[in-house]
Amino acid sequence: MRTPSEAIAEILSRIRPLNRKESISLIRAQGRVLAEDVHSDVDLPPFEKSAMDGFAVHSADFEGAAGPIELECVGESRAGVPFSGKVSRGTCTEIYTGAELPNGCDAVVMIEKTSREGATVRIDDRPLPNQHVSHQGEILRVGAVVLRKGRRLSSADLSILAAVGCDPVPVFQRPKVSVLTTGDELVPASEVPGTGQIREGNTFYLATACQGVGCEVLEVGIVPDKEDVLLERFGTALGDCDAVITTGGVSMGKYDLVGAVFEKLGVAPLLHKVAIKPGKPIWFGMQGETPVFGLPGNPVSSLLGFQVFVRPALSLLSGADPKEQVERLRRGIWRGDRVGGQWRQQNLPARVEQGEDGRDELQPVSWHGSADMVGAGAATALAIVPADTPIEPGESIHYRPLD
Repeated sequence: MRTPSEAIAEILSRIRPLNRKESISLIRAQGRVLAEDVHSDVDLPPFEKSAMDGFAVHSADFEGAAGPIELECVGESRAGVPFSGKVSRGTCTEIYTGAELPNGCDAVVMIEKTSREGATVRIDDRPLPNQHVSHQGEILRVGAVVLRKGRRLSSADLSILAAVGCDPVPVFQRPKVSVLTTGDELVPASEVPGTGQIREGNTFYLATACQGVGCEVLEVGIVPDKEDVLLERFGTALGDCDAVITTGGVSMGKYDLVGAVFEKLGVAPLLHKVAIKPGKPIWFGMQGETPVFGLPGNPVSSLLGFQVFVRPALSLLSGADPKEQVERLRRGIWRGDRVGGQWRQQNLPARVEQGEDGRDELQPVSWHGSADMVGAGAATALAIVPADTPIEPGESIHYRPLD
């Protein structure tokens, strides 16, 4: 049985990015993955500009002055409407933040250090050359790379792309995913469960989690534990999608049919069972370039399986930067009781809090095993207990953040 690290490596070694590109409007690009490097078409700032409200001056006018000096104000420069003339020695102009520095000036005096009467400005400062001046191109030069291929675009990135005229934006197409759950006992959330039935909730978590990593979810649904129906629904999903995710039916029971059905549909089985708790019976295979994930039916096991194995795979499929495919592990101080080591890695629901020293602390959450999504729903992380290794109160350990 493979360790979690070995299983992740096996999965990622099989997947290839889709590399299908499209151009979309800038307003729709948040969360999408850049398909090309983006270069600046302008200098930023595009001109010498003021970083303050005040007066644009010649710094040389202040050399040797023993006290305040007075200058004649000959105009103003404001954002979008620069002063059109030249500012001679002994004169100045009003200037506002973001406005172009007038020809001849090399410094700006903050308005708080001045007083004015008519056209005469008294200045109580000794400005040096370049004081409060943002220089042309100090942020970006024409042709510089501003964002790299593979970057998942944040809201702040959209402002950067706008500044360099990148609209529309070249992005990779979103992977198309189906999320199906199996089980004769499952009914939709809108129905009242009958005898032996429960409402299905795994697909809601999985579908929204897929969308959160930039996928397009084509189908979400319940499939009964009947081989002919499974063959039809799984076959359709394989034909329509770039990845298929299922929950339930991957253990060793009489009605655990998922792996066998996928094999009949031409999916090559590559992985079944990982030394992890919860979520040991994860199933993984490939049909050509299409990855297939069979996650356990217990909701916490399904959540963990997505976070550890599916999320990095979908990131790779989408063309995102390889850093996204690395397990997002952090360290925190365990504030629970001693936990004994087991033969497989344990993942314990916990709440991350900040200690007085600024370090993350992991407070255990009360829960009743992998079927208890209500208890685990209070967690913001999964604290990791390595295989065959106990953890003690106050020990620094790795955890997986949940978002």
